[in-house]
Amino acid sequence: MINRTSRTTSFALAAALTRATAAALRVKAPGGRAHWERTNYVGRTVELYAGPASALAAAVGAARIRPAAGLAVAAAGVCGAYDDVAGDDRRGFRAHLRALRDGEVTSGAVKLFGISGAGLVAGALLKERPLDKVLAGIVIAGAAHFVNLVDVRPGRAAGAVLVLAAPGLLRKGPGAELAAVAVGAAAAVLPDDLGERVMIGDAGAHALGAVLGAAVVAANGRAGLAAHAAAVVAAAVCGDRVSEAARSLV
Repeated sequence: MINRTSRTTSFALAAALTRATAAALRVKAPGGRAHWERTNYVGRTVELYAGPASALAAAVGAARIRPAAGLAVAAAGVCGAYDDVAGDDRRGFRAHLRALRDGEVTSGAVKLFGISGAGLVAGALLKERPLDKVLAGIVIAGAAHFVNLVDVRPGRAAGAVLVLAAPGLLRKGPGAELAAVAVGAAAAVLPDDLGERVMIGDAGAHALGAVLGAAVVAANGRAGLAAHAAAVVAAAVCGDRVSEAARSLV
């Protein structure tokens, strides 16, 4: 009963904070309303408020349970927000690493190193043994990247988080509570995302992915960490190849 109450509280707080923050940003619209609008893949104007709102809720919710997880989620959201504002059309890790080799620090490189570094720091704080620390860092950063990777159509990223985090609700302990945070924040933005009224952008996608990864880390031992680390690395490699192929056709 205590664990169920904790999960419910984590879910409710994440969902409520996401909705409240989005509403507050919509009223205030820092920098002007145009600053918070984008054109989606079909040319429809959508709002970006849901991105920082879900990122803030995920970070606060995660920090209540595991401060190290909150740190990683916050860093993922901030790096994603920077890419939302300063990003360019380059896709794939190799494209950004090539630019870095030529002396240009792209927003993608900031995301790559910022989120990876924060994931490794969080992993080091969440686990005790050296190998587990590294695996945990890979899972958190890799999950953040994976959710952003699937954010190609309305509702894809938030929907993926709901599907992947839901089984974690059946567990006990901090892993279940972190999964509830991910589900709460994702559920709060999904209706408007599917309705093409908002988009969560890189800020929301990376933050939701990071809290999903933190839930996996908190709930798994070495074998589970290794399996999830292999999965997110494979997804990153596959996604990078797809991005390179798409770039070659342009």
